[in-house]
Amino acid sequence: MSENALDHLQTLLKKATGLGADAADAVHVRHISLGHAQRLGKIEKLERSEGEDLGLRVLIGKRQAIVSSSDQSPEALSQLAERAVAMARAVPEDEFCGLADPDVLSTNDASDLEIFDPTEPASETLIEWAKSAEGAALAVDGITNSEGAEADWTQSHVAIAGTNGFAGAYSSSSFSVSACVLAGKGTEMERDYDYSSTVFARDLQDPEIIGKKAGERTIERLNPKKAKSAKVPVVYDPRVSNGIVRHVTGAINGVSIARGTSFLKDCMGKKIFPKSVSIIDDPHRLRGLSSKPFDAEGLTNNPISFIEDGMLTQWVLDLRSARQLGLTSNGRASRGTSSPPGPSTTNLHMTPGALSPKALIEEIESGLYITDMMGFGVNGVTGDYSRGASGFWIEGGELAYPVSEMTVAGNLKDMFLNLTPANDLEFRYATNAPTLRIDGMTVAGS
Repeated sequence: MSENALDHLQTLLKKATGLGADAADAVHVRHISLGHAQRLGKIEKLERSEGEDLGLRVLIGKRQAIVSSSDQSPEALSQLAERAVAMARAVPEDEFCGLADPDVLSTNDASDLEIFDPTEPASETLIEWAKSAEGAALAVDGITNSEGAEADWTQSHVAIAGTNGFAGAYSSSSFSVSACVLAGKGTEMERDYDYSSTVFARDLQDPEIIGKKAGERTIERLNPKKAKSAKVPVVYDPRVSNGIVRHVTGAINGVSIARGTSFLKDCMGKKIFPKSVSIIDDPHRLRGLSSKPFDAEGLTNNPISFIEDGMLTQWVLDLRSARQLGLTSNGRASRGTSSPPGPSTTNLHMTPGALSPKALIEEIESGLYITDMMGFGVNGVTGDYSRGASGFWIEGGELAYPVSEMTVAGNLKDMFLNLTPANDLEFRYATNAPTLRIDGMTVAGS
């Protein structure tokens, strides 16, 4: 499959240069998926889909154009190249566009990353996973209804080639199971969920455990209160703490830095976290949900500590943003078939601290433990932060009672400096963080 895709891309590149393109690159993506959803034991969805897309980027001087198509026939490829070249002649110049130099291209492959499980599950397998998860959730005493359970499988096959000599391909897979249930009646109902997502089917958490956790979490949320407004420590559960890490990498994205629209634009080489904190992006993590052997421009994508011992060390860069800033790309380009490359992270995590989550909470006389967040009140220019939250109120170093309809607010610069990570880091998502305590947050309730 990869060899055929690369052959298609090489044919397309030859057509483009034959029509007058100075340079070109192309990406081919094939997705296969199977998904099942059920509610209260009745099947609501059982779908299989397959799709292929191909995107061509053509450069004439400092002008570039991108055209994509799902038609892989020779006639369609010829038309694709003709349109791309014609468009490239008509668009304005972009002084920062261009392919990578041949001497910096990656020679990595995905053979040692363990990111592809060739097994395609039977529909009956997904049905059984979802049934087990929902059944276990409904069996928890006090659960009154279900929003359903799902089980999904996907495979992705990616091939990239360019006239600069790069040609590479890799395949990845994922399996997931989730359940979401409700407890209570009328306006007093609460809901919660749990899920597991892995590259290999055998690494999935037991669906019955997923369902049981979803049910138990839902029961714990019953009869919430609204705590009084105060300035207190806030503890982020690992289900939501990774959002803090994403706010960091959003603020150090090369596009935002080049535009001058980030609250961290003047912080390179400065301490923005406590010394114990590092944030690492590792595209080569074994069985990582976002692992890949090279970036979307064919560059080597080595692991990077964007935050090291509390200090900001690098921006998240692709070739274009790096050129704008007078720097060198650190291999963080990603792209689709219908858009140019842009900077993005892969497997991201914040390093764990020394204290247990229990120890972080025991020191708090009054505070908020967050298990769920809503809304996106974050200003990337100023760093101002305000989001809806629910979870548990902390009194005397213990979780005292559930709370909802709360708002937490602060400024991300201050939040980063007043952050303490626990020692419970687990790699469950593409972006991971341990339990986090942030002191001095404004909490608004009643």
